[in-house]
Amino acid sequence: MPARLKPLPPNFPSKWRMPAEWEPHEATWIAWPHNKQDWPGKFEPIAWVYAEIARNLSLRERVEIVVNDAAAEKHAEKVLKTANAFGGTIRFHRWPTDRVWIRDSGCIFVKSSKDSSNEPLLTAVKWRFNAWAKYSNWRKDEKLGSRMAETAGVNEVRPLFKNNHVVLEGGSIDVNGRGTLLTTEECLLSKVQQRNPAMKRSDCEKIMAEYLGASNVIWLKSGIAGDDTHGHVDDITRFVTADTVVSAIESDPADVNYEPLRENIRRLRAAADQDGNELAIVELPMPRPVIFQNRRLPASYANFYVANGIVLVPVFNDPNDRIALDLFADVFPDREVVGIYCGELIWGFGAIHCMTQQQPAP
Repeated sequence: MPARLKPLPPNFPSKWRMPAEWEPHEATWIAWPHNKQDWPGKFEPIAWVYAEIARNLSLRERVEIVVNDAAAEKHAEKVLKTANAFGGTIRFHRWPTDRVWIRDSGCIFVKSSKDSSNEPLLTAVKWRFNAWAKYSNWRKDEKLGSRMAETAGVNEVRPLFKNNHVVLEGGSIDVNGRGTLLTTEECLLSKVQQRNPAMKRSDCEKIMAEYLGASNVIWLKSGIAGDDTHGHVDDITRFVTADTVVSAIESDPADVNYEPLRENIRRLRAAADQDGNELAIVELPMPRPVIFQNRRLPASYANFYVANGIVLVPVFNDPNDRIALDLFADVFPDREVVGIYCGELIWGFGAIHCMTQQQPAP
């Protein structure tokens, strides 16, 4: 295990700060499912999972839904009405997409330095998206971040490294909003994945500090088996308060995830937050392996989403569902905790956090 690295100075120059997910939202962005090849043989139920998520969110904040065209909007509207999901505010945007994982393809909204009225301004950080460096159809999704920024009425910035637009997916990072960021070596430092092959660890850390206000980066080692993204942190370890993380743990020594998840726990115990304090670590059980067509799927309770007054948690008809839901009720005592069945959704290699992106309240 590498020695603990000193964080960059707290006063490292940054114009922006990425708020923690539990800070107030203006809206949540999602993209309506349409690519049947993402859920071969299981596409029909997916719209109803989206409707249940939209129903819960729209009661608490605006939901911005990206649809491919007018026909897709009509279909989505019908499903949402049937599911009684129009209790709050829902807006549609007709933008063609390749896939629906807007956490990764969309922009990341950050708060800027204060303007003359002393109000924090929003900015959209537009990263380059290349479909996890493994799929050929990404050009429609690559435009999403800019369209989100324009619709939100905020400025857009594009991180560059040696004149190249930096590749980063939202699911590869998690922040506490105070200056500490979680990620994995497997995802951001892997030369196999070809995200940013010229970037070293120190280069990544400077980018995170400059554009996300995270002067302290905690590097976990790897993600879970079946993760199509190769190591996204939102399937393994997440902040739930500024000084507390939940981190997935596997109890079966014979399981392929057993040792990698324990290595991540060891790294967390050796880590510190931006002020040099130890983190509180809450161990989050894994569900039993979810296997479909002989493929292990990335089922994890860590792929939850925090919105205004609510936490949406993926569940899998597993005995550990109740343990996970009770755990989230303990760490989020001021929010309603709702389990969303994701047995079909996970066949697309993503869950609730993957298909949502928050827009912080200005």
